[in-house]
Amino acid sequence: MKLQPIVVSLLDTDLYKFNMDQVIFHKHTDLCGQYYFKCRSSNVVFTEEMAEEINAQIDHLCTLRFTKDELNYLRSIRFIKNDYVEFLRLWRPVRDYVTVSRSDKGELSIVVDGPLFSAMQFEIFLLEIVNEVYFRMSYDYETLRKSAEEKLDQKIKALNDGTYTFKFAEFGCRRRLSREWEDVVVRRLAFETDKCVGTSNVYLAKKYDLTPIGTYAHEYVQMYQGIDEIPLAYTNYYAMRDWYDEYQGDNGTALTDTITTDLFLMDFNRAMVNNYSGVRHDSADPYEWGEKMIKHYESYGVDPKTKLLLFSDSLDFDRAQALYDYFKDRTKVSFGIGTFCSNDTCEKALNIVIKLQYVNGRPVAKLSDAPGKAMCRDEAYLDYLRRSVEFRIHREK
Repeated sequence: MKLQPIVVSLLDTDLYKFNMDQVIFHKHTDLCGQYYFKCRSSNVVFTEEMAEEINAQIDHLCTLRFTKDELNYLRSIRFIKNDYVEFLRLWRPVRDYVTVSRSDKGELSIVVDGPLFSAMQFEIFLLEIVNEVYFRMSYDYETLRKSAEEKLDQKIKALNDGTYTFKFAEFGCRRRLSREWEDVVVRRLAFETDKCVGTSNVYLAKKYDLTPIGTYAHEYVQMYQGIDEIPLAYTNYYAMRDWYDEYQGDNGTALTDTITTDLFLMDFNRAMVNNYSGVRHDSADPYEWGEKMIKHYESYGVDPKTKLLLFSDSLDFDRAQALYDYFKDRTKVSFGIGTFCSNDTCEKALNIVIKLQYVNGRPVAKLSDAPGKAMCRDEAYLDYLRRSVEFRIHREK
């Protein structure tokens, strides 16, 4: 079974990939990275035919280049700089950086290894490819599509009849059912409701004249763990400092939980509080996190109503509405909702990730506020990082 090309544009990725890559391009071109794929779902088997199709799709991906029209669109985004766009004119995905293999038990292995400014761009493309290959080759796609349409109809009705009153952005690239289905979802949510404020998918934002939304991901903070002169427990500080230096507050929602929110808050000082428009939640109890952030803003005399709390951890509309009702009178609230929008079918969505694991040969890790989300191939390093974080927290309390 041969599929049509899954990725047809290098814009078909999350905005934060360009945001992070621009900082790397300007400040850290000496970094090399290794990314590893992991399927967190149980009892998932990738067949040999699937592995062959995934390889064929990656081959096609690596033939793509940015078009003049796409480059001009990126240039039109206020905080994307012209020299970086000119770099993208020359850039291409390099096939040699990606290795795909499959075990006898059907476990899929993908490793991306190359200069960080290039290797990091593969993550979303590869997840899009793996997800679509798996669902098209494991199930009757039309049955999945029909169930997704029925659920989307119900969502749109509820967004329009007052059941849901919050605003959100579609964050569904990485685990979408298919390219064509995410296109349908974004178009319908944007034009049949007044609740969708934009999408993380740059290609669809361009296609439908929507706001592309995103700041940075955990990998951005993780990469600073691979820089020799930066102490591990201070990577948030250096990451936020470089981000502000690059964007001058123009692209400023900070992600708090890469090496725990408690440590993040130690570096989220008055200058950072003023420089960043808000913060993003991605693990552990969202209510406890929100209370902690509001208290932190108030400790600096900042009105929390002037700051944004953006929630993005495994949300559906009911969870988002409950959070909105709880926080709406105390702060700005918004949501990034992914799989629930782009892959809600009669079958369970895959929980697949591709995570940065090494920078310049050194292990890096995400600790997260939820222990189950930690991912590191070097347990000794993960323990050392955890102890470094705990030492600083206890020393400076």
